[in-house]
Amino acid sequence: MPKPYEQVPNEVLKEAVANSDEKPKTGSKKSGSAAKEKKSAPAVTETRQRRIFKRTRAGVELSREEVRSIKEGRKKLRKELRARGIKSKREFELVAGSLGLYFDKRKGFFFWLLGHWLGALIASIIALLVILFIFSAVTQLRGHFTINLSDDMFKEGFVLSDSIGFERPTTELFANPALNVPCISIRAIPADIDNTDGEHNDKYFAYTYYIRNDGESTVDFRWELLLNSESKELSDAAWVMLIRDGEMRFYAEANHETGEKEMIPAKDDDTRGYLTLPIMDIYPESDQFGVVRRINGVPYYRVIPDLFESDKIITSGEVTNVVPGEVHKYTVVLWLEGDDVDTNNTKIGGHLGTHMSFELIRRNGQDVGSDFRNRWEQFWENLRFWEKWTVETDEESGTE
Repeated sequence: MPKPYEQVPNEVLKEAVANSDEKPKTGSKKSGSAAKEKKSAPAVTETRQRRIFKRTRAGVELSREEVRSIKEGRKKLRKELRARGIKSKREFELVAGSLGLYFDKRKGFFFWLLGHWLGALIASIIALLVILFIFSAVTQLRGHFTINLSDDMFKEGFVLSDSIGFERPTTELFANPALNVPCISIRAIPADIDNTDGEHNDKYFAYTYYIRNDGESTVDFRWELLLNSESKELSDAAWVMLIRDGEMRFYAEANHETGEKEMIPAKDDDTRGYLTLPIMDIYPESDQFGVVRRINGVPYYRVIPDLFESDKIITSGEVTNVVPGEVHKYTVVLWLEGDDVDTNNTKIGGHLGTHMSFELIRRNGQDVGSDFRNRWEQFWENLRFWEKWTVETDEESGTE
Protein backbone atom coordinates (compact mmCIF):
# COMPACT_ATOMS: atom_id res chain seq x y z
CA MET A 1 0.00 0.00 0.00
CA PRO A 2 1.54 3.36 -1.01
CA LYS A 3 2.26 5.94 1.67
CA PRO A 4 -0.27 8.80 1.85
CA TYR A 5 2.23 11.41 0.81
CA GLU A 6 3.07 9.47 -2.38
CA GLN A 7 -0.32 10.47 -3.77
CA VAL A 8 0.75 14.11 -3.95
CA PRO A 9 1.84 15.21 -7.46
CA ASN A 10 5.51 15.95 -7.91
CA GLU A 11 4.85 19.56 -8.93
CA VAL A 12 3.24 20.21 -5.50
CA LEU A 13 6.20 18.75 -3.66
CA LYS A 14 8.66 20.78 -5.74
CA GLU A 15 6.75 24.01 -5.12
CA ALA A 16 6.55 23.34 -1.35
CA VAL A 17 10.28 22.68 -1.18
CA ALA A 18 10.99 25.86 -3.11
CA ASN A 19 8.99 27.84 -0.57
CA SER A 20 10.91 26.30 2.34
CA ASP A 21 14.38 27.13 0.94
CA GLU A 22 15.37 23.57 1.88
CA LYS A 23 16.13 20.36 -0.01
CA PRO A 24 14.09 17.25 0.85
CA LYS A 25 15.54 15.48 3.85
CA THR A 26 15.55 11.82 4.67
CA GLY A 27 17.03 12.18 8.13
CA SER A 28 18.42 14.57 10.65
CA LYS A 29 22.08 14.18 9.40
CA LYS A 30 23.42 16.25 6.51
CA SER A 31 25.15 14.69 3.51
CA GLY A 32 28.93 14.57 3.46
CA SER A 33 29.27 16.99 0.51
CA ALA A 34 26.95 19.49 2.13
CA ALA A 35 28.89 19.28 5.40
CA LYS A 36 32.19 19.87 3.61
CA GLU A 37 30.74 22.74 1.65
CA LYS A 38 29.51 24.37 4.82
CA LYS A 39 32.85 23.75 6.55
CA SER A 40 34.83 25.35 3.76
CA ALA A 41 32.59 28.43 3.63
CA PRO A 42 34.05 31.54 5.28
CA ALA A 43 32.79 32.24 8.79
CA VAL A 44 30.23 35.01 8.92
CA THR A 45 29.63 36.84 12.16
CA GLU A 46 25.91 37.48 12.59
CA THR A 47 24.42 39.43 15.45
CA ARG A 48 21.11 37.93 16.49
CA GLN A 49 18.69 39.05 19.14
CA ARG A 50 18.47 36.37 21.79
CA ARG A 51 15.02 34.83 21.72
CA ILE A 52 13.28 33.30 24.71
CA PHE A 53 11.31 30.76 22.66
CA LYS A 54 13.56 29.09 20.07
CA ARG A 55 12.52 27.01 17.06
CA THR A 56 14.72 24.09 16.02
CA ARG A 57 14.72 21.41 13.34
CA ALA A 58 16.78 18.24 13.73
CA GLY A 59 18.35 19.85 16.80
CA VAL A 60 19.59 22.93 14.87
CA GLU A 61 18.36 26.37 15.89
CA LEU A 62 16.57 28.14 13.04
CA SER A 63 16.76 31.81 12.13
CA ARG A 64 13.66 33.96 11.93
CA GLU A 65 13.78 33.82 8.12
CA GLU A 66 13.99 30.02 8.15
CA VAL A 67 11.06 29.79 10.57
CA ARG A 68 8.99 32.13 8.41
CA SER A 69 9.85 30.15 5.25
CA ILE A 70 8.87 26.82 6.81
CA LYS A 71 5.58 28.25 8.05
CA GLU A 72 4.76 29.57 4.57
CA GLY A 73 5.64 26.19 3.02
CA ARG A 74 3.43 24.33 5.52
CA LYS A 75 0.57 26.70 4.87
CA LYS A 76 0.78 26.20 1.09
CA LEU A 77 1.16 22.43 1.44
CA ARG A 78 -1.90 22.20 3.69
CA LYS A 79 -3.95 24.16 1.15
CA GLU A 80 -2.85 21.91 -1.73
CA LEU A 81 -3.57 18.69 0.19
CA ARG A 82 -7.03 19.84 1.19
CA ALA A 83 -7.76 20.73 -2.41
CA ARG A 84 -7.06 17.06 -3.23
CA GLY A 85 -9.25 15.77 -0.40
CA ILE A 86 -6.43 14.89 2.02
CA LYS A 87 -7.45 16.40 5.39
CA SER A 88 -5.82 14.04 7.86
CA LYS A 89 -3.40 15.78 10.19
CA ARG A 90 -1.24 12.66 10.34
CA GLU A 91 -0.93 12.50 6.54
CA PHE A 92 -0.10 16.18 6.40
CA GLU A 93 2.69 15.79 8.96
CA LEU A 94 4.13 12.81 7.06
CA VAL A 95 4.32 14.81 3.84
CA ALA A 96 5.63 17.93 5.60
CA GLY A 97 8.27 15.88 7.41
CA SER A 98 9.51 14.32 4.16
CA LEU A 99 9.92 17.82 2.71
CA GLY A 100 11.71 19.27 5.72
CA LEU A 101 8.68 21.45 6.57
CA TYR A 102 8.65 20.69 10.27
CA PHE A 103 9.89 21.89 13.64
CA ASP A 104 11.20 19.87 16.52
CA LYS A 105 8.60 19.27 19.19
CA ARG A 106 8.94 21.80 21.98
CA LYS A 107 9.63 20.73 25.52
CA GLY A 108 6.98 21.27 28.15
CA PHE A 109 6.67 24.68 29.79
CA PHE A 110 8.15 23.34 33.03
CA PHE A 111 11.32 22.12 31.30
CA TRP A 112 11.59 25.44 29.47
CA LEU A 113 11.54 27.22 32.82
CA LEU A 114 14.34 25.02 34.12
CA GLY A 115 16.47 25.81 31.09
CA HIS A 116 15.92 29.56 31.03
CA TRP A 117 16.97 31.83 33.88
CA LEU A 118 14.42 34.56 33.13
CA GLY A 119 11.58 32.07 33.03
CA ALA A 120 12.77 30.47 36.27
CA LEU A 121 12.92 33.89 37.93
CA ILE A 122 9.39 34.77 36.79
CA ALA A 123 8.10 31.40 37.96
CA SER A 124 9.74 31.89 41.38
CA ILE A 125 8.13 35.32 41.80
CA ILE A 126 4.71 33.98 40.79
CA ALA A 127 5.08 31.04 43.20
CA LEU A 128 6.00 33.44 46.02
CA LEU A 129 2.97 35.62 45.33
CA VAL A 130 0.70 32.57 45.28
CA ILE A 131 2.10 31.40 48.62
CA LEU A 132 1.58 34.85 50.16
CA PHE A 133 -1.98 34.97 48.82
CA ILE A 134 -2.79 31.51 50.21
CA PHE A 135 -1.29 32.45 53.58
CA SER A 136 -3.39 35.61 53.67
CA ALA A 137 -6.56 33.68 52.80
CA VAL A 138 -5.85 31.03 55.44
CA THR A 139 -5.24 33.76 58.02
CA GLN A 140 -8.62 35.32 57.29
CA LEU A 141 -10.39 31.96 57.40
CA ARG A 142 -8.75 30.84 60.58
CA GLY A 143 -9.16 34.18 62.33
CA HIS A 144 -12.70 35.26 61.51
CA PHE A 145 -11.99 38.16 63.85
CA THR A 146 -8.73 40.07 63.48
CA ILE A 147 -7.39 43.25 65.03
CA ASN A 148 -4.46 45.20 63.62
CA LEU A 149 -2.64 48.52 63.91
CA SER A 150 -1.73 50.68 60.93
CA ASP A 151 1.92 51.37 60.14
CA ASP A 152 1.62 54.85 61.64
CA MET A 153 0.21 53.44 64.88
CA PHE A 154 3.07 50.96 65.02
CA LYS A 155 5.68 53.67 64.41
CA GLU A 156 4.07 55.85 67.07
CA GLY A 157 4.55 53.03 69.58
CA PHE A 158 1.06 51.56 70.04
CA VAL A 159 0.73 47.88 70.96
CA LEU A 160 -2.11 45.37 71.34
CA SER A 161 -2.61 42.60 73.89
CA ASP A 162 -5.29 40.07 74.82
CA SER A 163 -4.37 40.47 78.51
CA ILE A 164 -4.34 43.49 80.81
CA GLY A 165 -0.71 42.84 81.75
CA PHE A 166 0.55 43.10 78.13
CA GLU A 167 2.74 40.03 78.63
CA ARG A 168 2.82 39.47 74.84
CA PRO A 169 2.47 42.90 73.17
CA THR A 170 1.86 42.76 69.43
CA THR A 171 0.58 44.77 66.48
CA GLU A 172 -1.95 42.16 65.36
CA LEU A 173 -4.34 39.78 67.11
CA PHE A 174 -6.29 36.76 65.83
CA ALA A 175 -9.31 35.07 67.37
CA ASN A 176 -10.70 31.64 66.62
CA PRO A 177 -14.29 31.54 65.38
CA ALA A 178 -17.21 30.33 67.45
CA LEU A 179 -18.41 27.19 65.66
CA ASN A 180 -21.91 25.73 65.36
CA VAL A 181 -23.49 28.47 67.46
CA PRO A 182 -27.27 28.30 67.92
CA CYS A 183 -29.73 31.17 67.73
CA ILE A 184 -30.01 32.78 71.15
CA SER A 185 -31.67 35.80 72.71
CA ILE A 186 -29.92 38.95 73.81
CA ARG A 187 -30.99 37.88 77.30
CA ALA A 188 -28.38 35.08 77.09
CA ILE A 189 -25.48 37.58 77.02
CA PRO A 190 -24.17 37.63 80.62
CA ALA A 191 -23.53 40.79 82.59
CA ASP A 192 -19.85 39.82 83.12
CA ILE A 193 -19.14 39.45 79.37
CA ASP A 194 -16.55 42.25 79.69
CA ASN A 195 -14.65 40.65 82.57
CA THR A 196 -12.69 37.89 80.77
CA ASP A 197 -9.57 38.67 78.78
CA GLY A 198 -8.93 37.18 75.36
CA GLU A 199 -11.25 34.70 73.70
CA HIS A 200 -14.27 33.52 75.72
CA ASN A 201 -16.76 32.00 73.29
CA ASP A 202 -19.91 30.23 74.41
CA LYS A 203 -23.16 30.24 72.46
CA TYR A 204 -21.75 33.41 70.98
CA PHE A 205 -18.39 34.86 69.94
CA ALA A 206 -16.64 37.10 72.49
CA TYR A 207 -13.14 38.60 72.51
CA THR A 208 -11.61 41.12 74.94
CA TYR A 209 -8.34 42.93 74.25
CA TYR A 210 -6.40 46.11 75.02
CA ILE A 211 -4.49 48.83 73.19
CA ARG A 212 -1.74 50.91 74.82
CA ASN A 213 0.27 53.95 73.78
CA ASP A 214 3.90 52.96 74.37
CA GLY A 215 5.16 55.96 72.45
CA GLU A 216 6.29 59.37 73.66
CA SER A 217 3.60 61.58 72.09
CA THR A 218 0.00 62.46 72.85
CA VAL A 219 -1.97 61.51 69.74
CA ASP A 220 -5.44 60.71 68.39
CA PHE A 221 -6.53 57.55 66.60
CA ARG A 222 -9.51 56.25 64.67
CA TRP A 223 -10.99 52.76 64.97
CA GLU A 224 -13.36 50.80 62.73
CA LEU A 225 -15.24 47.54 63.24
CA LEU A 226 -15.73 45.98 59.79
CA LEU A 227 -17.35 43.03 58.05
CA ASN A 228 -14.70 41.28 55.93
CA SER A 229 -16.36 38.01 54.90
CA GLU A 230 -19.85 36.57 54.86
CA SER A 231 -21.96 33.77 53.44
CA LYS A 232 -25.70 33.17 53.28
CA GLU A 233 -26.28 36.84 54.26
CA LEU A 234 -25.63 35.94 57.88
CA SER A 235 -25.21 39.60 58.85
CA ASP A 236 -29.02 39.95 58.59
CA ALA A 237 -29.37 37.70 61.64
CA ALA A 238 -26.16 38.61 63.49
CA TRP A 239 -26.09 41.21 66.23
CA VAL A 240 -22.83 42.83 67.32
CA MET A 241 -21.96 44.34 70.69
CA LEU A 242 -18.97 46.58 71.32
CA ILE A 243 -17.94 47.55 74.85
CA ARG A 244 -15.35 50.33 74.93
CA ASP A 245 -13.91 51.11 78.35
CA GLY A 246 -17.13 49.93 79.99
CA GLU A 247 -19.50 51.77 77.64
CA MET A 248 -21.68 49.36 75.67
CA ARG A 249 -23.48 49.69 72.32
CA PHE A 250 -25.01 46.95 70.18
CA TYR A 251 -25.74 46.95 66.46
CA ALA A 252 -27.89 45.14 63.87
CA GLU A 253 -28.90 45.40 60.23
CA ALA A 254 -32.11 47.29 59.44
CA ASN A 255 -35.40 45.41 59.21
CA HIS A 256 -35.75 44.18 55.62
CA GLU A 257 -39.44 45.01 55.47
CA THR A 258 -39.50 48.47 57.05
CA GLY A 259 -35.88 49.61 56.61
CA GLU A 260 -35.96 50.85 60.21
CA LYS A 261 -34.06 49.74 63.30
CA GLU A 262 -34.64 46.10 64.22
CA MET A 263 -36.34 46.72 67.57
CA ILE A 264 -37.38 43.78 69.75
CA PRO A 265 -40.28 43.80 70.29
CA ALA A 266 -41.26 45.77 67.20
CA LYS A 267 -41.99 49.48 67.51
CA ASP A 268 -45.76 49.01 67.22
CA ASP A 269 -45.90 45.96 69.52
CA ASP A 270 -46.62 46.84 73.16
CA THR A 271 -47.96 43.42 74.15
CA ARG A 272 -44.64 42.05 75.33
CA GLY A 273 -41.15 43.04 76.39
CA TYR A 274 -38.05 41.92 78.28
CA LEU A 275 -38.59 41.70 81.99
CA THR A 276 -34.91 41.16 82.76
CA LEU A 277 -31.80 41.85 80.69
CA PRO A 278 -28.43 41.00 82.28
CA ILE A 279 -26.53 43.34 79.95
CA MET A 280 -28.42 46.32 81.39
CA ASP A 281 -26.07 46.00 84.37
CA ILE A 282 -23.15 46.86 82.07
CA TYR A 283 -24.52 50.24 81.05
CA PRO A 284 -27.87 50.93 82.78
CA GLU A 285 -28.24 54.49 81.46
CA SER A 286 -28.04 53.43 77.80
CA ASP A 287 -30.72 54.79 75.49
CA GLN A 288 -30.88 51.39 73.79
CA PHE A 289 -33.31 50.11 76.43
CA GLY A 290 -36.80 51.54 76.14
CA VAL A 291 -39.78 50.82 78.39
CA VAL A 292 -42.62 49.18 76.47
CA ARG A 293 -45.11 49.36 79.32
CA ARG A 294 -45.40 48.83 83.05
CA ILE A 295 -47.59 46.19 84.62
CA ASN A 296 -48.19 46.65 88.37
CA GLY A 297 -45.26 49.02 88.38
CA VAL A 298 -42.91 46.46 86.79
CA PRO A 299 -41.27 47.73 83.57
CA TYR A 300 -40.99 45.63 80.40
CA TYR A 301 -38.19 46.69 78.08
CA ARG A 302 -37.60 46.96 74.35
CA VAL A 303 -34.05 46.69 72.91
CA ILE A 304 -33.14 49.19 70.19
CA PRO A 305 -29.88 48.37 68.33
CA ASP A 306 -27.98 50.98 66.36
CA LEU A 307 -27.83 50.42 62.60
CA PHE A 308 -24.67 49.26 60.83
CA GLU A 309 -22.99 52.30 59.30
CA SER A 310 -22.79 50.61 55.88
CA ASP A 311 -22.61 47.22 54.18
CA LYS A 312 -18.97 46.90 55.28
CA ILE A 313 -18.67 49.12 58.37
CA ILE A 314 -20.48 48.06 61.54
CA THR A 315 -19.37 51.05 63.57
CA SER A 316 -16.43 53.44 63.94
CA GLY A 317 -15.15 56.21 66.16
CA GLU A 318 -12.21 58.28 67.36
CA VAL A 319 -10.20 58.51 70.56
CA THR A 320 -8.47 61.83 71.22
CA ASN A 321 -5.58 63.00 73.37
CA VAL A 322 -4.17 59.55 74.10
CA VAL A 323 -1.19 60.19 76.36
CA PRO A 324 1.86 57.90 76.68
CA GLY A 325 1.04 54.85 78.80
CA GLU A 326 -2.72 55.22 78.32
CA VAL A 327 -4.67 51.95 77.91
CA HIS A 328 -8.08 51.36 76.30
CA LYS A 329 -10.15 48.19 76.60
CA TYR A 330 -12.43 46.65 73.93
CA THR A 331 -14.81 43.69 74.01
CA VAL A 332 -16.48 42.49 70.81
CA VAL A 333 -19.46 40.11 71.00
CA LEU A 334 -21.35 38.51 68.06
CA TRP A 335 -24.43 36.31 68.29
CA LEU A 336 -27.35 35.11 66.17
CA GLU A 337 -30.41 36.87 67.53
CA GLY A 338 -33.26 34.38 67.57
CA ASP A 339 -35.94 37.07 67.99
CA ASP A 340 -34.79 38.95 64.88
CA VAL A 341 -37.42 38.52 62.15
CA ASP A 342 -34.65 38.06 59.57
CA THR A 343 -33.29 34.98 61.38
CA ASN A 344 -34.49 31.82 59.61
CA ASN A 345 -33.33 28.40 58.44
CA THR A 346 -31.68 29.81 55.31
CA LYS A 347 -28.83 31.06 57.53
CA ILE A 348 -27.84 27.55 58.64
CA GLY A 349 -24.24 26.82 57.62
CA GLY A 350 -23.34 30.48 57.03
CA HIS A 351 -20.31 32.29 58.40
CA LEU A 352 -19.43 35.85 59.33
CA GLY A 353 -15.93 37.36 59.60
CA THR A 354 -15.14 40.69 61.26
CA HIS A 355 -12.11 42.90 61.55
CA MET A 356 -11.15 45.85 63.75
CA SER A 357 -8.52 48.34 62.64
CA PHE A 358 -6.79 51.30 64.25
CA GLU A 359 -5.30 54.24 62.34
CA LEU A 360 -3.42 57.28 63.56
CA ILE A 361 -4.86 60.77 63.02
CA ARG A 362 -3.56 64.19 63.90
CA ARG A 363 -4.87 66.26 66.76
CA ASN A 364 -6.44 68.69 64.29
CA GLY A 365 -8.38 65.84 62.70
CA GLN A 366 -6.27 65.68 59.55
CA ASP A 367 -4.59 62.58 58.28
CA VAL A 368 -0.83 62.16 58.08
CA GLY A 369 -0.72 63.06 54.39
CA SER A 370 -2.64 66.32 54.92
CA ASP A 371 -0.34 67.30 57.78
CA PHE A 372 2.73 66.70 55.59
CA ARG A 373 1.25 68.82 52.79
CA ASN A 374 0.48 71.64 55.22
CA ARG A 375 4.05 71.62 56.52
CA TRP A 376 5.38 71.71 52.95
CA GLU A 377 3.10 74.63 52.02
CA GLN A 378 4.15 76.49 55.15
CA PHE A 379 7.81 75.97 54.23
CA TRP A 380 7.28 77.58 50.79
CA GLU A 381 5.24 80.36 52.35
CA ASN A 382 8.16 81.16 54.64
CA LEU A 383 10.53 81.22 51.65
CA ARG A 384 8.26 83.66 49.83
CA PHE A 385 8.08 85.82 52.96
CA TRP A 386 11.88 86.08 53.20
CA GLU A 387 12.14 86.75 49.46
CA LYS A 388 9.59 89.59 49.75
CA TRP A 389 11.33 91.05 52.82
CA THR A 390 14.68 91.03 51.01
CA VAL A 391 13.26 92.81 47.96
CA GLU A 392 11.55 95.49 50.06
CA THR A 393 14.71 96.09 52.08
CA ASP A 394 16.78 96.43 48.90
CA GLU A 395 14.33 98.96 47.45
CA GLU A 396 14.44 101.01 50.61
CA SER A 397 18.22 101.06 50.54
CA GLY A 398 18.25 102.05 46.88
CA THR A 399 20.04 98.93 45.63
CA GLU A 400 19.13 96.94 42.55
